Amino acid sequence: MSNSPSAKDSARTNATPPTRPEDEKLPVRLLFVYGLQHILTMYAGAVAPALVIGSAAGLANDPASMGILVSGALLVAGIATLIQSVGHRRFGAQMPIVVASSFIPVSAVTALSAGQGGENLPVAFGASLAAGVFALALTPFFGQLIRFFPPIVTGTIITVIGVSLMPVAAGWIVDGAARTLEDGTAAPAAPLSHLALAGLTLAVILVGSRVLPGIWGRLSILLGLVVGTLVSLPLGMADFSRVGEADIVFDPTSVFYFGAPRFEVAAIVTMCVIMLVVLTEGASHIIAVGEITGSEVNAKRISAGLRADVSGSLIGPIFSATPTSSFAQNIGLLALTKVRSRYVVATGALILIALGLFPVLGGVMAAIPTPVLGGAGLVLFGSVAASGVKTLAKVDFTNNLNLVLVATSVGVAIIPLAYPTFYAFLPESVELVAHSGIIGAAVVAILLNICFNVLGRDPGTDAPARIDHEEIGSAGPGEAKYTDQAGAVYRDGEPEAPAGT
Repeated sequence: MSNSPSAKDSARTNATPPTRPEDEKLPVRLLFVYGLQHILTMYAGAVAPALVIGSAAGLANDPASMGILVSGALLVAGIATLIQSVGHRRFGAQMPIVVASSFIPVSAVTALSAGQGGENLPVAFGASLAAGVFALALTPFFGQLIRFFPPIVTGTIITVIGVSLMPVAAGWIVDGAARTLEDGTAAPAAPLSHLALAGLTLAVILVGSRVLPGIWGRLSILLGLVVGTLVSLPLGMADFSRVGEADIVFDPTSVFYFGAPRFEVAAIVTMCVIMLVVLTEGASHIIAVGEITGSEVNAKRISAGLRADVSGSLIGPIFSATPTSSFAQNIGLLALTKVRSRYVVATGALILIALGLFPVLGGVMAAIPTPVLGGAGLVLFGSVAASGVKTLAKVDFTNNLNLVLVATSVGVAIIPLAYPTFYAFLPESVELVAHSGIIGAAVVAILLNICFNVLGRDPGTDAPARIDHEEIGSAGPGEAKYTDQAGAVYRDGEPEAPAGT
């Protein structure tokens, strides 16, 4: 089976000869089909952060509010992707890059928004907006900072993010159930029916990933959600009766649905640190796309692309959406199909916007039983951790202190997960920052990397890593890749010649 809707030769039969590879223009029919292919590849990952955050904010049983979160995520993803692919040369890389809600801030945002009825979501949106302004101000100078975020740092942080999200998946499977112990106390526990439903969803995803070819294998998460939900219907575990409470068509009066953003110092500091990782990942992704498409990439273009990446943080609070970043799985799709046109991705952006105009779709997603989401979450969140591990696999651990750096950072991150009240004696504002294992891991990794690998070291000894094209097709959500290469290009302003051209 072909990995693309039609043979690549036919895709170019009526194509306009491009001045740049990414400027290739295809027939409208192919633009739509290839654009839809991009959206199907990233849809599950794009809406998952909204589902996680909505659940943490106490909105799991409120289809109207969940519909707003999901439609907002899709709308902002469409707008940011359009800016990235078609935008002005100073605001958007004009490359085939899909931008959507990032997995990286999810753990921090869930901590900030935890509560009932979405009462704390304005704090998370305020922090997102402030961090977006902070990141936007950094984009012209980020080349001077990126050397502090080599794979040893980004790999550690991404791994910690994936691990910190696992309790969310477990909580979805438990879904509020509890078992009474001998002393009369109740302890959270997953009933056998929940375990079976989550296990079935996970099995469908795994089998689909193994047997479905090419792009279709990337749709296995959506397939697992559909099969798990269908099985849950006769068991009475899925309730779609309240889907009608969500607006069918987007209501302009629903902007700032949860209230105006609130700005709290501790929350803003947390999100600013997170945005540094988002910028690093975004720079590496732009370099990877340049390698795949044969496009010219320099420091100015990366800066323009990073501005598009952080645009979601600036416009997100208007539509109740969280920070955005480029999606690695769509980079894999570029490598798989060899369709390099940015207008394909721009068409996909229009599809995202169209989907976002129907909040009722978010209401449908909210009606999916949480054990089903939990089974899929194990793969989604686990792939984030695995991406971090794969990035760490590129690091040299011989005759240096990199192992100590990773061990210490992960240890600091696990403490608040294992003992949620560990920092309870600290002032409330400090506790909020310290309680985030991601922030602890990031601070420790950055400082130890400076001490172990930066101070007193000759920068000329660091040769940029070569991009492994065989791994591009396996990119997962939240995956930070190629930061050595991105750092070299962004600092020096000159890309390497694209391999294989």
